[in-house]
Amino acid sequence: MSGQQPKTRPKVPEGKSHLLTTTQKAITEGAFFVGYNTTWESFQKEVPYETPKKP
Repeated sequence: MSGQQPKTRPKVPEGKSHLLTTTQKAITEGAFFVGYNTTWESFQKEVPYETPKKP
């Protein structure tokens, strides 16, 4: 171990699937691992509530 080089992690490409996107977090000093963010796309549609008609 002749010289200390700065810690680097390989850049991981963004992962995409049907409803999920995964991205790599930024490197934080002193952390042992690099985390990932997962973002879910909504698959349910929200409809505004309408009061029912009175008989």
